[in-house]
Amino acid sequence: MTVLGEYRPGRSWLHRLPAGAKLVGLGALIVTMTILVDSPARLGVAAAAVLIAIASARLSPRMLIGQLRQVFWVVGFIFVLQVLLTDWSRALVVCGVLLMAVCLAVLVTLTTRTADMLEAATRALSPLARFGFPVRQVAIALALTIRSIPLLVEITRQVDEARRARGLRISPRIVAVPVIVSALRAADNFSEALIARGID
Repeated sequence: MTVLGEYRPGRSWLHRLPAGAKLVGLGALIVTMTILVDSPARLGVAAAAVLIAIASARLSPRMLIGQLRQVFWVVGFIFVLQVLLTDWSRALVVCGVLLMAVCLAVLVTLTTRTADMLEAATRALSPLARFGFPVRQVAIALALTIRSIPLLVEITRQVDEARRARGLRISPRIVAVPVIVSALRAADNFSEALIARGID
């Protein structure tokens, strides 16, 4: 099993780039794509740029596809929904931007240690502590969010495997409900662990 966002050691320029710079760059790129990519032609240009970034980071496209495999069905569902509500061109742009945003996020997590990302976020928020901003709690929330990504992917995979083993077709009741219930149980476990450590 591949875990979404699992760090892969390397010596590329992206591995050497500070975690803070990568997080800021990720946010800026996603916002830029959301605003500027509004046609299939621009989507092609943006996709080429993302592929160049992947190649320059010395990451295997096959490995990246393996990391993204779990989200393809979600993007496919959104594509069908967009086609029904708008048209194929708009559906292609929306799903393409979404998929590239996930690609960039995975690219950052593959080349950045979780501890480095949390340290960068905590350092950026630390000046707000003098105004009573809960920096420590926010850092813990970020850590839980990052930890929850592979956990939710694993929950979705297990539910899908159970569905296929029973020969059931995909439907909101068969897939979404078990995923939500399992996610809520995991949230309860997180909550109990935090309370046991004196963090409310």
